Amino acid sequence: MVDASPITAVLGPTNTGKTHRAIERMLSHDSGMIGLPLRLLAREVYDRVTTRVGEARVALVTGEEKRVPRRPDYWVCTVEAMPVDLEVDFLAIDEIQLAAHDQRGHVFTERLLLSRGRRETWFLGADTMRPLVAELVPTASIVQHPRLSRLASAGAGKLSRLPPRSAVVAFSTPQVYEIAERLRAQRGGAAVVLGALSPRTRNAQVALFQSGEVDYLVATDAIGMGLNLDVRHVAFAALRKFDGRAVRDLDPAELAQIAGRAGRHLADGTFGTVAPLSLPDGVAAAIEAHRFPPVRRLLWRSSELDMSSIDALLGSLRARPRARSLRLVDDAEDTAALARLAEDPEVRARARGEEAVGLLWEVCRIPDFRKLLFESHVALLAEIYGQLSGPSAALDAGWMAARVAEIDEVGGDIDTLITRIASIRTWTYISNHARWVRDAAAWQERTRAIEDRLSDALHERLVQRFVERGGGAARRLRAASGARSSPGARREEAEPPAVAEGHPFAPIAALRARLAPGPAAPAPEDDRARWVEALVGAPHERFSVDVGGRIFDGERLLGQLARGPTLLLPDVRLAALEDLGAGARSRVLRRLVAFARDLVEALLAPLRAPEVRALPAAARGIVYQLEQGLGTAAARDAEEQVAELAPEGRALLAAHGIEVGERVLYVQPLLRRGALERRLALCAAWFDRGRVPACPPPGAVSMAVAKGVDPRAYAAIGYPVFGTRALRADVAERVLRALASGEPAERLSGWMGCPAREAPRVAASLLG
Repeated sequence: MVDASPITAVLGPTNTGKTHRAIERMLSHDSGMIGLPLRLLAREVYDRVTTRVGEARVALVTGEEKRVPRRPDYWVCTVEAMPVDLEVDFLAIDEIQLAAHDQRGHVFTERLLLSRGRRETWFLGADTMRPLVAELVPTASIVQHPRLSRLASAGAGKLSRLPPRSAVVAFSTPQVYEIAERLRAQRGGAAVVLGALSPRTRNAQVALFQSGEVDYLVATDAIGMGLNLDVRHVAFAALRKFDGRAVRDLDPAELAQIAGRAGRHLADGTFGTVAPLSLPDGVAAAIEAHRFPPVRRLLWRSSELDMSSIDALLGSLRARPRARSLRLVDDAEDTAALARLAEDPEVRARARGEEAVGLLWEVCRIPDFRKLLFESHVALLAEIYGQLSGPSAALDAGWMAARVAEIDEVGGDIDTLITRIASIRTWTYISNHARWVRDAAAWQERTRAIEDRLSDALHERLVQRFVERGGGAARRLRAASGARSSPGARREEAEPPAVAEGHPFAPIAALRARLAPGPAAPAPEDDRARWVEALVGAPHERFSVDVGGRIFDGERLLGQLARGPTLLLPDVRLAALEDLGAGARSRVLRRLVAFARDLVEALLAPLRAPEVRALPAAARGIVYQLEQGLGTAAARDAEEQVAELAPEGRALLAAHGIEVGERVLYVQPLLRRGALERRLALCAAWFDRGRVPACPPPGAVSMAVAKGVDPRAYAAIGYPVFGTRALRADVAERVLRALASGEPAERLSGWMGCPAREAPRVAASLLG
């Protein structure tokens, strides 16, 4: 592929601001797309971008979630889900070193070789990719930034002596559970992060840690890919992992990726091991210096697939790369599923012709989220393909409902809930293929609701098992009084070991079991957590804002629009949410800031339509002036642009409701009642208290100018000041035309909505 636009490879260690720089660069363009390695990370970046520009301009696309507004400018995606045929000005791929990953690498390699932005392309990743990027993308400029904080080895330490704000990393679920239970007994509890957690559960667990409710986090390498946490120390409890095929040692670069979670931004961090484990010789020094052997080969698969038959497709999937630095992926899950289904005579009979083979390949690409028996996954794919290739060309609603209903059960232990969440992800993925299911939106809502319920139940189970209720507050009280927790007391609180029937102590154990309290009922904070999750995932229609800039959820006050960098970028100040923890408050604040951005975007939609953006320069200058004034501008402030405006440009503006008057430029749709109230809300945030006009009565064409009110605030709501009155913009131009034709001012007082005695002063100001 010929690289027509500049390509930049931003390579280096963790915490160098690579993703942050890419987001900022993307937002400097009119359109852009960023591909991220994890669904969780995509959601985190989506939250950051929507906080800047609102949700109306940003699409989120992952395998299981698609939030695509009517006209998105920016796309935040997982790498596999990127709509590669969509042209955007800026394109970025994060964690490009995953091109060497055995299962997913070929997708990252394909993006590296073929995906480009119209104006600019960025690849972000580890410095180990430098030689291969230089070889495969020779036109790329390679840039490196220093780590923002220092990462130092702290050696080995006992679990009981880990400093607060530590993350303990293990590579198996049983070991994560065992460590979390020990931390509960010794230190009051821990949050748990596993790759199998849903975003909702992960967010709730992280909120426990971020808010200080617990001081420890136990995680797998799921925290290694860019999730921003307030971690000061990373302790490895294991150095080997099962990678899907075999148990192997982690290489130093993988360890560095995880250790780099310690210390964010300018805060230094440390890493080490849980004694008696220790890092191999030289690994700690390599991590501190960020020096690792370069990646030698990337995984590859042909992007030119032959859909003429199953065998042709398999042949193209097995085509060998020409470059020696590329290696064919030989055990991809989707290819293995296709090969297995190709042995089924019924599937072969149905998969004839390009369309049928293409559908089969789409079905084979349904991920095996459950990771149980591969044969079970293939059997499900065969059933799905059979229905989709049948007469109805869609999945049977009753069959799908029965499969989904089996999963919709919030009882069970942690592992059971994790398995159900994995299962519902399959159906969420399927429901996001609108051609496969009838009433896809309803299915998407249903599967998402089930995942939310399962996620809430899983979070409760995790808290019940791994967090001492009130642990954070209790520890702070004990620290303040100088008391120390008693490990022995904690052991007494733990569940006693089971006693076999017939044992001499069995009657005592039975009596103790009968007298023991039952499972604790969900604490109020669990209800609050569910409310927060529902709130942050709610559509904008759930929220309302009054003319004073107060934001409500129904009758409940959530926050207040506050002065931001500009009139068009208000901040939000939370109100009456003191009962929420810091992590939950942060997430609610992000949601309300995104709502505020979309409030502005919806208000100014007539000025931001694609056709308006394509207008000539003079017309765009007028549009800019109108944006800055929330839909109103003084003609004298745009004299140069108005003078250059051709008749056809004026006609195009008028076609979009934009009027270029003698004294006032205004947008007719923004004078309607709903728009007026949103303009008042934004003015309440920007102008000093007491300098904002009252809301004019419905149908009012003017208002008396109140003492102390900023004249710019009147103009910003569409009522510029002329003399003693603030006249609605369209009325001001109508009165001006009548005055120019010789109509006496006194006879126009009704038009002006003012007493006859005031009319001459208003007229003089209009004519002046």
